[in-house]
Amino acid sequence: MMSLASNTKAQLLELEKKYALQYNALKDRNIALDMSRGKPSGDQLNLSNGILTEPLDNYMTEQGIDARNYGILDGISEVKHLFGKLLDIPEANMIIGGNSSLNLIYDSMARLYMFGSLGSTPWGKLDKVKILCPVPGYDRHFAICEEFGFEMINVPMKKDGPDMDMVESIVKTDASVKGILCVPLYSNPDGTCYSDETVLRLARMETAAEDFKIFWDNAYGIHHVFKQVSLYNIFDACRRFNTENRILYFFSTSKITFPGSGVALVAAGDDYIKEIKQHFGRQTIGYDKLNQLRVFHFFKNVDGMLAHMSKLADELRPKFNIVLETLRHEFSDNDMLKWVKPLGGYFVSVNTLPHCAKETVRLAKEAGLVLTNAGATYPYGNDPMDSNIRIAPSYPTCDELEKAMELFCVCVKLAAVRKALEYK
Repeated sequence: MMSLASNTKAQLLELEKKYALQYNALKDRNIALDMSRGKPSGDQLNLSNGILTEPLDNYMTEQGIDARNYGILDGISEVKHLFGKLLDIPEANMIIGGNSSLNLIYDSMARLYMFGSLGSTPWGKLDKVKILCPVPGYDRHFAICEEFGFEMINVPMKKDGPDMDMVESIVKTDASVKGILCVPLYSNPDGTCYSDETVLRLARMETAAEDFKIFWDNAYGIHHVFKQVSLYNIFDACRRFNTENRILYFFSTSKITFPGSGVALVAAGDDYIKEIKQHFGRQTIGYDKLNQLRVFHFFKNVDGMLAHMSKLADELRPKFNIVLETLRHEFSDNDMLKWVKPLGGYFVSVNTLPHCAKETVRLAKEAGLVLTNAGATYPYGNDPMDSNIRIAPSYPTCDELEKAMELFCVCVKLAAVRKALEYK
């Protein structure tokens, strides 16, 4: 493998000239593409159009309640049963919300900030609250923590989940550490899948904070693209160690049906879900039950939902293959970029040479390709190595994606060579 650092200054100047010419030629194509977020494509959204076109001619739930009216605080039983079977979590421990699991995460943080949990001191009345953040991770999680003033602590992500030796060491001795953010399956952005041992260690670890919470955002729990990976049940794990009330579990259909009108859930342990429902009862009389009915009638059962996910995988797989094959072709013989092949989820995570990610993103934007901001996958937007970039391949067409990846690779190379020249 060719190491860029082994090149002489003259060789680097020749490479810089070569890549600059390629870059300027691509700029002249007037590319205009935004790949900054993991948005479903139009073709992907069309797979769910039956939710809109199939008439909802029966407004009564299976319990005989008119879904057009007030009531059913925690969601209709049909959807609770569907999600319970799909995710193997107890129906009695979940609340069906609106379209956004992120909204439910924000509300969960706010409740803890204002009210605490199960008699603990509200987090907003404490001098300091710290949250463990496996990195690279999800920028919107970090934004919520920052809004509430929680101090975020980076925890390196390993192949089987967060560095549990580090996690266990911190939570055992520091009572101000109140939680950990987890995307346990096909994590955003690396595609990491938590091993059984990681889940069990999270459940059984000793925490100095009695109100420690695991924010279990299972956003991609059924987004299998290349291979189906099983996730150890966090409820089963916590029941084994009598830590069930540290769970805050989130899921939604946002990237399954329509992001703007999906169905989300929050679930928690027996004691804590009762307390959450008390707060919910003051916040709302109930979420959109008609939408819940539409979603249920569209899928009908777990088999219907999994069949739909198979169609989504067929839609996403060619796009992932374009990204991965392009990276392999352009960088397998040099050290300018490393990447992780995910088995599912929504993103491909890449790492440039140190201190090259921001320049890569800047060059791409100047040429018409908008990527997720470099640093976004770290708390406070601060990637210490300035190397991680999240690629979101879902939205563009395959033709657009091929052109985007050609430009991206040239930007990576140009940024890397220019950085190497600074050291010569």
